[in-house]
Amino acid sequence: MVKKSILVVMTSLYNGGAERSLVNLLNEFDTENYEIDLMVFVREGMFESQIPPKINFLNTPSEIQALYTPKLVKMHFKEKIVRLVGTGIAKIFSKTYSERGAKRWKWFYKNIVAENQKKYDVALAFLNDDVMYYIVDKVCADKKIAWVHNDYKKNELDKDIDLPYFRKLDYVATISDECVNILKEVFVEFPEKFICIPNITSSQVIKNRSEEFYPEEYRGKRNILLSIGRLGYQKGFDIAIEAATLLLKRGIDFKWYIIGDGEWEEKLNTLIKEKQLEQNLFLLGIKSNPYPYIKNCDVFVQTSRYEGKSVVIDEAKILAKPIVITNYPTVHDQIQNNEGMIVDITAEGISEGIIMMLEQKEIYNKFLSHIDYGNTQDIMKLYNIIEH
Repeated sequence: MVKKSILVVMTSLYNGGAERSLVNLLNEFDTENYEIDLMVFVREGMFESQIPPKINFLNTPSEIQALYTPKLVKMHFKEKIVRLVGTGIAKIFSKTYSERGAKRWKWFYKNIVAENQKKYDVALAFLNDDVMYYIVDKVCADKKIAWVHNDYKKNELDKDIDLPYFRKLDYVATISDECVNILKEVFVEFPEKFICIPNITSSQVIKNRSEEFYPEEYRGKRNILLSIGRLGYQKGFDIAIEAATLLLKRGIDFKWYIIGDGEWEEKLNTLIKEKQLEQNLFLLGIKSNPYPYIKNCDVFVQTSRYEGKSVVIDEAKILAKPIVITNYPTVHDQIQNNEGMIVDITAEGISEGIIMMLEQKEIYNKFLSHIDYGNTQDIMKLYNIIEH
């Protein structure tokens, strides 16, 4: 039987839930029946080393490197001018980051990036940004699919930008049933295009990696809280800092660690100092293996303002950790029954939830430990879309 050829395109493998989800997907992909090419626009990031050898990691075309990774390559003069002028002009005429990226591609980058010369059976864009524009405009494939990894309404995404590209896709995949419903509400023109393919998580891989070491930061500490996510508005770590202040006022002895980086790092460090939390709340940066941190914390805390479906919450459930999570619109797709404590998106709600969970953590830990939250079988949903 001839293998079907699949092109997967991603912006980077630096850090984040979508990136981790892609790595998990590629590690589970059936390469006996599918030939997988992977193109990554920005060739750097800690997840590159986790791409399995069975995946054909393509060399990124030079013009894409020049446009998206100027620090790593010697740019030709034309690409340098296009990048500087394109980014500047698109920024002037755009209200949001997504609009700026779309206009930069449409007005400038589209004319520089060459068409992909290989014909594919299926092309997958694992985000709905430039990689989606690329597979629509520059790739010849019988079937094209793009992913939306977040609550479309909450993530400053623009229907007018995405509509013409979504029209040219065969499917738009997203990661939860609620995210599908939101997309159907926004894009009433073609509700049949939207499908749910959950983030793929392997419980055995996560459990094995969680045993690799014990975090030095945890030694001798009690009431260890952990959060993981990009340091930005979405993840609500400014609210976490306010919640930590309330915990101190209540006399709670705790250490709260946050794994991640992002544009709010300086802002959050300033807030930590202003609130005199230097001995209680710590920004750890990026960790190539966060699973020992999850396994050995007392409570996992998610303070997000919105999400699609959080990869790290699935991982915390696999490791049977008590979870305190904010009541964002799609949370009930992920937390049901006794799987965690859902609280208001406020410092008061989060701090009260943490106090209650610290008192009841053994109950939640015992409940979660009897359930296998791995879902590698969900890859069959993608195979079904590819084949039919």
